[in-house]
Amino acid sequence: MNPIHNSLAQMRKDYSSRMLRREDLDANPLKQFELWMSEAIQVQMAEPHACCLSTCGEDGQPEGRMVLLRGVDQRGMVFFTNYNSNKGRQLSENPRAGLTFFWDVLERQVRIAGVVSRLNDSESDDYFQSRPRGSRIGAWASPQSKIVESRTELNRLMEVTKSAYAEDTPIPRPEHWGGYRLQPISIEFWQGRPSRLHDRLRYRRESLDTEWIVERLAP
Repeated sequence: MNPIHNSLAQMRKDYSSRMLRREDLDANPLKQFELWMSEAIQVQMAEPHACCLSTCGEDGQPEGRMVLLRGVDQRGMVFFTNYNSNKGRQLSENPRAGLTFFWDVLERQVRIAGVVSRLNDSESDDYFQSRPRGSRIGAWASPQSKIVESRTELNRLMEVTKSAYAEDTPIPRPEHWGGYRLQPISIEFWQGRPSRLHDRLRYRRESLDTEWIVERLAP
């Protein structure tokens, strides 16, 4: 048998540190998410704001990749990217998407599904100017998701962009780069429990302007 296959098949971890009861939940799922996020930050995870963004292209093939959450409030979850990237094009074709967070130290997962829309220019401008200078230059230099010949070509594009913006020259936000907000219609909170009888409590609503319903799901 393949040793990696055998190792994967034998991996076991029993979750037992916490439980999740319905009476523990905030009535507002976004406030509950903020509570869990704050706890993930407090235990000093490396990147508690890292999550898997799942989108679906016009061919129906789902794709996932890691992005960084850059904001959350009662309007939803915010992240930024190149509009011309694969995920940007897919969101233009189908604005429904999902975010998945996994906080292994806390034995928790959060799954969020909803509708995505672009932030306004002002919000994207403000965040872009808060980024490190190298990241701002990179947003101009990288033809994200396009095929490139080599790392040398990427480095060349970076140097060309650097030369276009002297150290004291402001770097404007590219028109092809900006933010998105995912407005949730479903948020599931998962807490690991012994014997794989995990706690799963889901908030859902029929549309963005209806009330939340809370349900317990079988693990």
